[in-house]
Amino acid sequence: MSDALILEKRGSVATITLNNPPANTWTLDSLNYLEKLVNELNADSEIVSLVIVSDSSRFFSAGADLKQFADGDKDRAAGVAKAFGRAFETLSDFRGVSIAAINGYAMGGGLEVALACDLRIAGEQAVMALPEASVGLLPCAGGTQNLTLLVGEGWAKRMILCGERVNAEQALSIGLVEEVVAVEDLRSRAIELADMAGKQSPDSIAACKQLVQMSRSLPVRQVLPAERELFLALFDGENQKEGVNAFLEKRKPDWNY
Repeated sequence: MSDALILEKRGSVATITLNNPPANTWTLDSLNYLEKLVNELNADSEIVSLVIVSDSSRFFSAGADLKQFADGDKDRAAGVAKAFGRAFETLSDFRGVSIAAINGYAMGGGLEVALACDLRIAGEQAVMALPEASVGLLPCAGGTQNLTLLVGEGWAKRMILCGERVNAEQALSIGLVEEVVAVEDLRSRAIELADMAGKQSPDSIAACKQLVQMSRSLPVRQVLPAERELFLALFDGENQKEGVNAFLEKRKPDWNY
């Protein structure tokens, strides 16, 4: 599956290119391979950011390969559903910053992989949808939950229950993406954001991301004490002292990875 997902590393930034033409659909093998790649990146202390892109001029990803479900085999479907969950939950738990650069169509599981990322940038021609109900299925890779967290229940129901597609500008207005750029600038803007993350302390990024995502399942009064605990935990590492002293000495910090 090294052809369907292409991994590149440049400094603190890793890039995974979706490369399963014509529509970058997900298969059991590619989902398992994505899980493997993200786990490997988590173990690579020099990687701070992960950008997911597509080289296709038309598709970011059209989602699951529906041929997997054509015969109605429930056991096969269970295996694919579990692989979707493992892959995208592993992506969501990536300790660094993950960025989806969405060009073209992001449909079903193609949108769900973007929803599992921390940030989403769309090219001007992007179209996003969760159309699973139109083929007798449902989003099973975090789509019902992650979309609702981002856009609220009303828009999530419009997209999931009514099958409504949104273009890039609509996605920006409802909070599905954080930025819309020209297609030719999409990859460079995603890399720019990834480089910005690389200037932060990797220890602080991991702790802050953990805290932000705690709010998905815990009340604020339970998260606030965790903020203070993780703040103090930073003092056990080298980067806290390095960051503060670099600021006071008016120099760039030399982070320990």
